[in-house]
Amino acid sequence: MEYGKSKIDLHMHSTLSDGTDTPQEILAKVKEAGLSLFSVTDHDAIKAAVIIPELLRDGDPAFVTGIEFSCKDELGKYHILGYGFNPCSESMTDIVRRSHDMRIEKMRQRIDFLKERFGFTFRDEDVSELFSLDNPGKPHLGNLMAKYGYAQSKSEAITKYINQMKTKSVHVHPEDAIKSILAGGGIPVLAHGFFGSGEENIRCDELIGRIERLMDFGLQGIEAYYSSFTDEMVKNALEIADRYKLCVTAGSDYHGKNKTVLLADTGLSPKENEYPDRLKEFIERVTK
Repeated sequence: MEYGKSKIDLHMHSTLSDGTDTPQEILAKVKEAGLSLFSVTDHDAIKAAVIIPELLRDGDPAFVTGIEFSCKDELGKYHILGYGFNPCSESMTDIVRRSHDMRIEKMRQRIDFLKERFGFTFRDEDVSELFSLDNPGKPHLGNLMAKYGYAQSKSEAITKYINQMKTKSVHVHPEDAIKSILAGGGIPVLAHGFFGSGEENIRCDELIGRIERLMDFGLQGIEAYYSSFTDEMVKNALEIADRYKLCVTAGSDYHGKNKTVLLADTGLSPKENEYPDRLKEFIERVTK
């Protein structure tokens, strides 16, 4: 790969989690956007890592297996990305199965809560369809609520109703996610560190503390380029990566119509003559 003259996007989601594009549609858009390297990092799901390689043909962009685990421990929430793992490895299939069971139970609790608190009910066939999804989450339930007229939009359904459920949530522990990725031959990376689980604002010193703690579990990289990062955030992330000798990645967090983020909008400027060494290090590791 000729660094700085190609586009990459290592963070996107398909219909196998909470995106609106199928793996086939994502591949078509990746090629249209002129990407040379991409990864689909569905939440707690690895089906795209199996499906997409079967779709690739000579001349198509390089693909890296990916996943994004939703994690939590006693100190906070984290999203842990995994890259370059074997999707058929026992460590990955086991933790994905466990994550799926957690999501199903959480969805069941949310449906019960909406009925008890607000009187919202859904047809049996719609509930069955929710549970048949690979990884049902808030966006799926929010869209269903909007369809029933319980909310004007998915966003309103989530913020006004679904988020009112205050129960002890169950998540994968970040140590388990990191060690499972490593056991599967992959590279564990902290996603959008300055935003925590996606809805937080993490100070630089707090982020450093999190990274040091996660490195004890085997963390090997951080997402330094991200669609919503400011230039200052990117600068700080690159400095942290250099200080701790972590590889870095670049991702948009594309979700199709479920977010306004555009595919390939990673914040990594195509005008740069050279990618940072820590990003080149990552690319070389996953494409060798």
